[in-house]
Amino acid sequence: MKLSVLAPLYNEEELVGALLEKVIAAPLPPGMTLEIIVADDGSTDSSVEEVESVAARHPGAIRLLRTERNQGKGAALRRAIAEAQGDFAIIQDTDLEYDPKEYPRILAPLLDGRADAVYGSRFMVAGERRVLYFWHSLANHFLTGMCNIFADLNLTDMETCYKAFRTPLLKSIPIRSQRFGFEPEITIKLAKRQARIYETPISYNGRTYEEGKKIGLKDAFNAFRVILTASFSGDIYLDKDKAILDAFSDAPHFNRWIADAIRPHLGRYVLEIGAGIGNLTRVLVARRKTYIATDLDGEHLERLRVRLSGRPNLETALLDASRAGDYVPFRGRVDTVVCLNVLEHIEDDRAALTSIHRTLQAEGRAIILVPEGPGLFSSLDEELGHRRRYSEDELRRRMTEAGFAVETVLRFNRISRPGWWWNGKILKRRTIGRFQLKTFDRMVWFFRRIDAYLPWSPTSLVAIGRKKAGAGSSGR
Repeated sequence: MKLSVLAPLYNEEELVGALLEKVIAAPLPPGMTLEIIVADDGSTDSSVEEVESVAARHPGAIRLLRTERNQGKGAALRRAIAEAQGDFAIIQDTDLEYDPKEYPRILAPLLDGRADAVYGSRFMVAGERRVLYFWHSLANHFLTGMCNIFADLNLTDMETCYKAFRTPLLKSIPIRSQRFGFEPEITIKLAKRQARIYETPISYNGRTYEEGKKIGLKDAFNAFRVILTASFSGDIYLDKDKAILDAFSDAPHFNRWIADAIRPHLGRYVLEIGAGIGNLTRVLVARRKTYIATDLDGEHLERLRVRLSGRPNLETALLDASRAGDYVPFRGRVDTVVCLNVLEHIEDDRAALTSIHRTLQAEGRAIILVPEGPGLFSSLDEELGHRRRYSEDELRRRMTEAGFAVETVLRFNRISRPGWWWNGKILKRRTIGRFQLKTFDRMVWFFRRIDAYLPWSPTSLVAIGRKKAGAGSSGR
């Protein structure tokens, strides 16, 4: 394991050298190595020279990132996060207010798998803290309270420097704040990602403004603005396709419509490929003996585990649908494979269907949902990473070539086809708006009643294929 210490730096020539020596000497859990990433934010004193001096004494321990113009803590952290290579990351201010000796306490909930992020609280009962400004403390409590209201959390210290994360999670979250707005922004976005956040008490040796403290009243107002902005934004994924997937989590009626369409074809032992964050999984998992949710994105699976942590029949696993070897652990274990909006992403879709066929028990079923209509391919498909859209004949042929007997092909969701055509082919849009999806979702109760009577082609096709007995089957 490796820990990335992310250290934003601005004009701390008197303290940064001593701080870095403390970080290098800090106790770490057994087997953990350390990398220190110092992101200088346009310092105008000798801070950079101090960092270079420590780095010379400890070759390979410190990476220094430089910029000519001061932009703020958030901007410095954004650069440091992009460079982090550790399994875990912790933020370390380059003054001496926080003690690196407390790393083991902060990392403990991450290491044992309980937490996705850990906040070191200055206001929980701890060993000691320096008593300083009442009004500064009051502003901190106020901002923490406001952040808690909008994020639906019960933190005691949102503004703490000591925040530790699983690095892949941190890297997947967009950071827009330039200055100290980083603190509420990352907190609200973690809450929206349904991350497991823990707090642990820490000691605190705060500075006075005469000693160099930089945060002020202007930053408090900016933090409040960030709280409001982040609360009403869906900007919680760096990747646009993942942002669209998250938007569908706010479309429960549409997800249930899909689930109702395929549920009659489900068996008791189900493998779902491309489960994502569990939008369909949480509807389909009920009444299954075993439900194995898989995805190629580990962060999706982490969020899925949190959302469905109370399901003892649920298993999760990494699986790349294009890699035949990834299916081997599941051969003979499942009587149903659910593969929704995945096949169109895979270059060799024939090989993927063959792997699904081999995985199933004899007489098992594959439920394959794909986008319909090659002529409808547009900018939306490109943004979502689609390689193709399917005709019904082509989908049947692919299934048959893989060894399936196609029982039926469902023509699903005609109602959205005009909107998809308008947004993708005419307006050339590259995303589906959250508001647009919510509006559509509110009308699903009506749309699903009229969908079968609409006189045009569907947006999606759902093929139900059965694996015939003796076709290379693998029994339970």
